[in-house]
Amino acid sequence: MTAILRMTDVHRVHGSGETVVRALDGVSLEIHPGELVAVMGPSGSGKSTLLNLAGALDLPTSGTVAIDGEVTTSLGSQALAALRRRRVGVVFQDLNLIPSLTAAENIGLPLELDGSRVSEARRAALGALRDLDLVELADRFPDQMSGGQQQRVAIARALVGERRLVLADEPTGALDSVTGDGVLAVLRARCDAGAAGMLVTHESRHAGWADRVIYLRDGRIVDETAR
Repeated sequence: MTAILRMTDVHRVHGSGETVVRALDGVSLEIHPGELVAVMGPSGSGKSTLLNLAGALDLPTSGTVAIDGEVTTSLGSQALAALRRRRVGVVFQDLNLIPSLTAAENIGLPLELDGSRVSEARRAALGALRDLDLVELADRFPDQMSGGQQQRVAIARALVGERRLVLADEPTGALDSVTGDGVLAVLRARCDAGAAGMLVTHESRHAGWADRVIYLRDGRIVDETAR
């Protein structure tokens, strides 16, 4: 089975000389369709850097990152943007919702940017909200929602459309345990339906939803366990 995400000997270096920081140091990783991989490790171990490279939000200093067969360093800025819109869904820690758009508009925006009609994008957005029991928020703006509601809207945006790779950076941070488990169940279901998923988490309980757990330290994978 072809991996949706393939990272081969990936290095990410910031700075040079005495100030050099090796955020990732020779990481190789594959995630296949139907698989959810949790990433754990102490602060500063490279978890967020790994997620940013996996989502084509950043490029490696050396090594290759391939998403659905597309090597990110071989693509121009427009092709990278299209890859992210069409195939990658990312749940950011800081959410990145647009204040002037409603929940449904925030969720449907990537589809509209990719050429979908407004009506089609709204229909898909409502479906994503329904999966998270949030349909009543469709026409609310971010400042009319609680932090937990905003977080679930951000997750719905990451899951809308035909995303082949879903990346989540501490997606349940602002949620109570019951709501958080509901979010992880939706992420698990998307992977069971054929997507590949990466979940960055500090919580062993959340990692329990994953098929594999990899442990990072000082930019390297130091251990891996199958669940």
